[in-house]
Amino acid sequence: MPVFAPQHVDVSLSEGVSIRWADGHLSQYKIKYLRDHCPCATCTDAHGTGETPTATRPAGPLPVLQPSGHRLQKVEPVGRYALQFYFDDRHSSGIFTWTYLRELCPCDACRPAERDRAKERRKS
Repeated sequence: MPVFAPQHVDVSLSEGVSIRWADGHLSQYKIKYLRDHCPCATCTDAHGTGETPTATRPAGPLPVLQPSGHRLQKVEPVGRYALQFYFDDRHSSGIFTWTYLRELCPCDACRPAERDRAKERRKS
């Protein structure tokens, strides 16, 4: 079984996602972290500037009451290879493959250099 195969996935719509991988490693992702690392084409371009695309933010007179992208409405599997997150800012076009999620692991044991290499591979 590949290292990036999930053994167990736990979802909290208000906190984030925890994945226990086949090799025993535990990855825990906060919702904001997932939203900030969305791999879709729109976000990949916007993340170069560090800003969330304005197209995903609904307009309104009370910004404090607007969706933030920091809560999940739902999470769905995409075949056997990925998860799709539906954020409260109405963004849902990113497909987070198991491989990408493993590369994205924010824990201290996972090397940031590997994340940088993965990011470069996605750009090319």
